[in-house]
Amino acid sequence: MSRVARMEVFAPNEIATVFVTNHVVRRCFLMGIDPITGKNFNHRKVMIEGQLKRLARGFGIDLLGYALLSNQIDLIMRSRPDIVATWSDKEVARRWLLVCPVRKNAEGIAEDPNDDEINKIRKNKEKLAIIRLRLSDVAWWMRVLCQFIAVRANREDNEIGKFWQSRFREVRLLDDVAILACAAHVDLNPVITGTVKTLDKVTFTSVHRRIRASAPAKTFSVKAARKTATKSARSADEAPAVPLAADRFLAPIELGNKGKGKPGMQVSRDGFRCSDKGFLSLTQAEYLEILDWTARQIGPGKVLTKPKSVPAVVEQLNQQLPSTAVWCELVRDFHHLFGAVAGNPGSVDAMRSLVNGYRYRLSPRARVLLPATESPASELSVTELSVKKPSAKKSSVKKSSAKKTSAKK
Repeated sequence: MSRVARMEVFAPNEIATVFVTNHVVRRCFLMGIDPITGKNFNHRKVMIEGQLKRLARGFGIDLLGYALLSNQIDLIMRSRPDIVATWSDKEVARRWLLVCPVRKNAEGIAEDPNDDEINKIRKNKEKLAIIRLRLSDVAWWMRVLCQFIAVRANREDNEIGKFWQSRFREVRLLDDVAILACAAHVDLNPVITGTVKTLDKVTFTSVHRRIRASAPAKTFSVKAARKTATKSARSADEAPAVPLAADRFLAPIELGNKGKGKPGMQVSRDGFRCSDKGFLSLTQAEYLEILDWTARQIGPGKVLTKPKSVPAVVEQLNQQLPSTAVWCELVRDFHHLFGAVAGNPGSVDAMRSLVNGYRYRLSPRARVLLPATESPASELSVTELSVKKPSAKKSSVKKSSAKKTSAKK
């Protein structure tokens, strides 16, 4: 079965939360320790994290989470065309030249654009409009990122040809349950694949960055990070603290305002990310507690059974899910349970493809696991922008025209 076209799943001119993943060619371990040759390519993960920081500063896209494995990359992103629309023509040109620089220094890092380079783009209104759209396009983020990695890796290995196995896979996240389960799946991917056994050992993921930022100096533990995050959450109604260096390019966890999110676009104050808007109805301490507990339940060879003790924050998930076992299965098998879109049956059945108005398929197992009630769509709480669904008239016209052509044949 062929993949759904990306333009059917998301568009750069609307807010959408998307999970994307890409594998290296032949499933080789080209971004970690190769078990056959023994070569260590972990330095490429450091290089990729550097690129993620650069793209987070340039694009109108929130980076919600990521995981860098030896043979694949997983990202969760939220496009923000509402913020891009507020940028001046000069700002659009400047950001584009940071993303796709004309000049680079000896280390390959983008040089700050000069006035002539900015004006060349700013005065070309047609090109400027295209660039403005690209800056909130998840596909363009992945294009720039994957091309950068492929060129650098092939140059190191003195190779030519494909580095990535195929085009990246995208899954649109339609509701709060899908976003939370996907975020946990991405952050716990090293545990799921058996690379590590506990959350403390996870590296090159967004949760690793958040733990480093929350834990006290010279301390790296989930427990210490949760305590620090809890203290900082007590003043959640006030202006959020300036994010620490380790995770300042990531979107914050907590939406605030009882899960509804604070009003407004919440444009980033320090410029290291697109916005300061969270994406979960949880505090960071609660999210880390859920991950810590879930990591102990899943992993290769582990059978999902009813646990003896469950933290209170995990039990709260039962308000949206039938049981904790369902939650663990969602996190562990998220990649296999959902296709082009992810959410409960109500969200998926109500969704239509953006161009042709096709229905989306939800796997039978996902329908068994998830309740049929419709949960709120987080992406709509960011702004009033909504998905443009095809009207019934258009679809009826297409059907009638199809009947006419078949009759002629």
